[in-house]
Amino acid sequence: MKPENTRWARIAALVAALAVVSSCGLPRVGPTKREIYEGSVQRKGDAFIVAVNDRVTRATAVVPALGFSEEFKRAGVLGSDTIRPGDTLGISVWENVDDPLLGTGGAAGTGGGAATLAEIQVDGSGHIFIPYAGRIRAAGNTPEAIRRIITRKLEEQTPDPQVEVRRMAGDGATVSLVGAVGGQGVYAIERPTRTLTTMLARAGGISIEPEIAQITVIRGNQHSKVWLQDLYQDPELDIALRGGDRILVEEDTRRFTALGATGGQTQVQFETHSLSAVEAIAQVGGLASASADPTGVFVFRNEPAEIANHVLGRNDLQGAQRLVYVLDLTQPNGMFLARDFVIRDGDTLYVTEAPFTQWNKMISAITGTLGSVGTVTSGVEALGG
Repeated sequence: MKPENTRWARIAALVAALAVVSSCGLPRVGPTKREIYEGSVQRKGDAFIVAVNDRVTRATAVVPALGFSEEFKRAGVLGSDTIRPGDTLGISVWENVDDPLLGTGGAAGTGGGAATLAEIQVDGSGHIFIPYAGRIRAAGNTPEAIRRIITRKLEEQTPDPQVEVRRMAGDGATVSLVGAVGGQGVYAIERPTRTLTTMLARAGGISIEPEIAQITVIRGNQHSKVWLQDLYQDPELDIALRGGDRILVEEDTRRFTALGATGGQTQVQFETHSLSAVEAIAQVGGLASASADPTGVFVFRNEPAEIANHVLGRNDLQGAQRLVYVLDLTQPNGMFLARDFVIRDGDTLYVTEAPFTQWNKMISAITGTLGSVGTVTSGVEALGG
């Protein structure tokens, strides 16, 4: 083939390659900055584009507020000696006679042995039955008060009986612990375990990271939730327990999605109580050094109307609004703003690619195409030669 024909063939190949690249587009991780801005309300889109500043970080710094209701906090600590329906009592009786009512006779002159009654459970109405003493009201009394009642009733039939009453665990004042605790199960409310923190310790503590642990207490038809860290920092939250309480320990379920030019594109679980944009970027391996545009860090969020109105300086918006927050890490205070901007549950963190990345892709596509065309051209020349 003549040199002139070869030159024209290469020019035609270049034009064809440019046409293919421009028509088909190049591979990329997502929309460009320009395309995101094209979707703004100002350009007839459906999302508000907001540049993050100090006012925006303050208006959007919302962390889930967890804590116990006043009903839970006002509940007083249970008296560990007060007997309740369902409790179990251990009762022993000594009689100073050869032929005791309850025990077995001993040697002559030595008196009877101790009569240890089987564990007696307080019935639903709060009573117990003791042979020769009859039906006795136990609920609401202490073991000492019950001891005096039994002694008085037995004294009518045997001289100077010695009575011992012990409160066993029973099921009258128990709580159940489930979830991420050392030992799931049903535990009695006893003197050392009358509050939430002591009961958690009794169950072996928690088995997840404290920073993401949440404690839910269900009492009847009420339930309240608290962060584990807050529980230990604020003594007021260490509530008194009640029989029948159900305690659930679980990890924080909040997540955000990371896309674009980051170290990893995935859904990410929160690792701390509150999470900033800088921490979120770090959790996915930071910005991709070879392709990320630090001026194009976006956070996509459906914002409640109250916050959206505050951020946008309006008062007419109703319902959740689509907001896209823009962080420019190259600004003098860009890193500080990213550190102060709070990521929330369901957010999408997206980092655009730098413009030169697309340029490099285009050059690579063209040179790769020209290389293929050159190979074909060389083959044609060989055939024509």
